[in-house]
Amino acid sequence: MKIIDESKSKLTKALIRVAPGTELRVGLEHIVNAKTGALIVIGDVTDISKVINGGFKLDCEFTSQKLYELAKMDGAIVLDENAGRILLANVHLVPDSSLPTSETGMRHRTAERVARQSKALVISISQRREVVSLYLDDIKYALQDLRVVLVKGNQAMQTLEKYKSSLDQVLSSLNALEFEDLVALVDVSTAIQRSQMVKRIAAEIQRYIWELGSEGRLLRMQLDELMAGVQEDFLMLIKDYCRDVKKAKKV
Repeated sequence: MKIIDESKSKLTKALIRVAPGTELRVGLEHIVNAKTGALIVIGDVTDISKVINGGFKLDCEFTSQKLYELAKMDGAIVLDENAGRILLANVHLVPDSSLPTSETGMRHRTAERVARQSKALVISISQRREVVSLYLDDIKYALQDLRVVLVKGNQAMQTLEKYKSSLDQVLSSLNALEFEDLVALVDVSTAIQRSQMVKRIAAEIQRYIWELGSEGRLLRMQLDELMAGVQEDFLMLIKDYCRDVKKAKKV
């Protein structure tokens, strides 16, 4: 089942694109380990043409090794929208300097402004701090150490198990009250509240899974097992107790 619609969001797609197990992530890790730093722009050339200057055209197939070697140059690297081809290298980025930025370092300031102006995904790798930051529109997201993400994911999973158990008890109690025709508004509202809490925690875990990539297989299996039937039960609950049939269908 689909936990949330966030799978369609730009940030989610960016996290999936740089997740462990992808060729792009391998290249990013090579650059981090080499402590060279880099600026990588992923998007349509027509959209970013206004912010690029100089460099040289490659238009070759993307590999992590090529990315690593090109990152040794001073300029930025431009990849196509699918990060499947390297379009340009050693490019000078010239975004509008009047655009606001909260960053202090030159590389990160440039990355944030390019992302705001071009709507492309910009990846900035800090040379000293060895941090990989994603910039997309007005969003900044720093990739965390996989061990930290895994710990957070497991902690969230434990919380989900507790809330799911509580939800099961509430729904079981509600079913019993229905047979005796003793259901009160508070019983229904409690069931809806618990359902929403479970879905919110599941959404948080889903983001951890996206960021973990191939390392999040076990979390994915646990999440699928715990969330089986949750959305269906929630929809049935709404349909049973919503006075307006049209509103129930919209849900």
